[in-house]
Amino acid sequence: MLTRPAPPREALPGTIAVCVPGHPELERNADEPLPLASVGKLLLLAEVAHALDDGSLDADHRVDLRPEDYCGGSGLLTVLSHRRWTVSDLARLTAAVSDNTATNALLRVIGLDRVNARAQLLGLERTRLLDRLREPRLAHHAPTFAVGTARELAALARRIAGDEPWARPLLGWMAACCDRSMVPALIPHDPEDSSVRPVGDGAGLWVANKTGTDSGTRCDVGVVRGRGQVCYAVLASCPAGGEFAMVQAMRALGPSIAEAARQSS
Repeated sequence: MLTRPAPPREALPGTIAVCVPGHPELERNADEPLPLASVGKLLLLAEVAHALDDGSLDADHRVDLRPEDYCGGSGLLTVLSHRRWTVSDLARLTAAVSDNTATNALLRVIGLDRVNARAQLLGLERTRLLDRLREPRLAHHAPTFAVGTARELAALARRIAGDEPWARPLLGWMAACCDRSMVPALIPHDPEDSSVRPVGDGAGLWVANKTGTDSGTRCDVGVVRGRGQVCYAVLASCPAGGEFAMVQAMRALGPSIAEAARQSS
């Protein structure tokens, strides 16, 4: 059992869902479906990684960006001049800077149905993509980009951090994530260390993660390695304006996760 407590349940302005496999003392609301914002991009990246592994998609295949791909919000492609990128480039941009335009381009190539079929094959029953990314999202659109549960996303993180060949590039893409402001904020690690490190290499803690940010939504799914390995999923949903309090609760989980990762598995 971990010695540090989970963040207090009282006084939060919304719902926080937590799953850290192997550490039930941290669990709460793990089976409640919540909006995922850009954490839903992990489902797309999982199908891209599978397609690269089975040869149905080429990492060097060049994708021309179309007008309908462009989307505001997070990312860089809306302000870059190039209009053609490889599948590998788009995947890295999706994971590292949560690029909405790169996500839409990949989703157009792969297809929403194929992404959700892969999610089901991976054991995700309540975690799925509902739509492409849109800015703004209007009343006639799907209500959100993606929904899911902390338990299923933590299980997905364990698959990504396992030994399956398809998952290796995806873990590397997550290691390049530029947003360590949520759960990893209080985990001592080098946020620029994007080389996948093995468990127990003796070099301190290492983090790979994917976050999601939207009005009323903050989400973080990741892998922490030290002497042992810990996977986690933390989802927060609240009325607009309450996000900072939810992020503080997410950050409070970091030391417990770090302590677990320092222990041998």
